[in-house]
Amino acid sequence: MNQHKYIIREAEPQEFEKVGKLMVKAYSQLEGFPKQDEQPEYYKKLAAVGAWTEKPKVKLLVAVSSDGAIYGGVVYFGDMQFYGSGGTATQETNAAGFRLLAVDSSVRGKGIGKVLTLACIQMAKDEEQQQLILHSTEAMKVAWGMYEGLGFKRSEDLDFMQGELPVFGFRLPLN
Repeated sequence: MNQHKYIIREAEPQEFEKVGKLMVKAYSQLEGFPKQDEQPEYYKKLAAVGAWTEKPKVKLLVAVSSDGAIYGGVVYFGDMQFYGSGGTATQETNAAGFRLLAVDSSVRGKGIGKVLTLACIQMAKDEEQQQLILHSTEAMKVAWGMYEGLGFKRSEDLDFMQGELPVFGFRLPLN
């Protein structure tokens, strides 16, 4: 699997259901992350991830292997008013964001999350945004090191509670 090259592209509508299933599986397997019965509405959003693309400047990106298999996905928001999180992130201006980054458990640690993140950074730069915002949880702490290595900084002003789950904000200045 290490030899595979991954193409990052927008998901096709016929792929939305598959990407949603990948996201539900990935998030439900995270140790310390709420399970489906604890946050059913959140998992419904994951399963219906393609619906986000109905909003302006929102794209569902996928990582596709050379054999056409989808191994990861992320939702990119070119307009933060559609970001849909708790807290103050939707009020940010001159900003883009991404949410719901998920990688198939069979290929974790192969750099797919990083290439999806880099694609979001490039899209935000291409749109001449001033910053890129994301949120994460303690259950996703492994990803924090990758985000920080790419220049993201913790931004407590973006933190919020999702039910009983603390959610932590990060920003990357782009100028």
